[in-house]
Amino acid sequence: MTEIYHDRPLRFTIPSRHARGRTVRLEHVLDEILAPHDYPTPIKHLVAEAATLAALIGSMLKQSEGQLTMQAQTQGGIIELLVADYKDGEVRSYARYDKERLADQGPNPTLDALFGKGYLAITFDRAPMHGDDGNRYQGIVELTGNSLTEACQNYFFQSEQVPTLIKVAISSDSNSCRTGGFLVQHLAEGEEGRERLHVKLDHPEWEHVSVLASTLTHGELLDRELSMEDLIWRLFHEEDEVLIEQAARLSKGCRCSVEHYTQVLSRFDEAEKAEMRDENGDILVDCAFCARQFAIAQ
Repeated sequence: MTEIYHDRPLRFTIPSRHARGRTVRLEHVLDEILAPHDYPTPIKHLVAEAATLAALIGSMLKQSEGQLTMQAQTQGGIIELLVADYKDGEVRSYARYDKERLADQGPNPTLDALFGKGYLAITFDRAPMHGDDGNRYQGIVELTGNSLTEACQNYFFQSEQVPTLIKVAISSDSNSCRTGGFLVQHLAEGEEGRERLHVKLDHPEWEHVSVLASTLTHGELLDRELSMEDLIWRLFHEEDEVLIEQAARLSKGCRCSVEHYTQVLSRFDEAEKAEMRDENGDILVDCAFCARQFAIAQ
């Protein structure tokens, strides 16, 4: 059987349809992301979904090219903060929430209950290359629909004007959580060296690809007996050509360390650092992603 590529995105391109995509299954990396936190099931699934989306979207960046950050900005919702990011194959995700309000919602709170009037910000930070200074691009969309995945689809169409279909499936028990994710999009014509005429949801190429991709089930995304290569073959085996490339293996991306925080604190002046110090003369820094605290001597 073909290797199933847990924790390693698979890139695919359908040249004749001017479409590209990613698919990924998160398992061991996801367990590492979730392990430091005793999330209740709805929050665990949300954090897992955010990590999967970060892996799908972030893996469209070239290796070492930059960083993708997703952050939910909420107003009046149960979720106070949701953030996930991807950088050079490293993924991390975290949520802060109101425990009492969540308990009042039952086992399956809606997206609206979780976020209230919320917004999703997706930021691409491109690393400096070839002597330039890099750049940052951010798009913000309302958190609408039935899921965080739907909100990401809306981001691509509203902010990027790129027709995109995304699916995420989640399975969990008391011991572990795993996900399957799939993303496919229609490339803007200018990206293929052609004159950019339009990017439309009713473009015949996109209609064809999206109809096929829509048949993908959550069971297929999570099926350990079905390799991701075979999954792509099931969907697009009638196409003239489908190019497949294995991306770098993913890892938990928390970048916290004494060295990192020492470098961050070096940017503050002495008066500011004096206010941060405790009675032992240390500055205590909490890492929300891995639930650790660092005592930094400054």
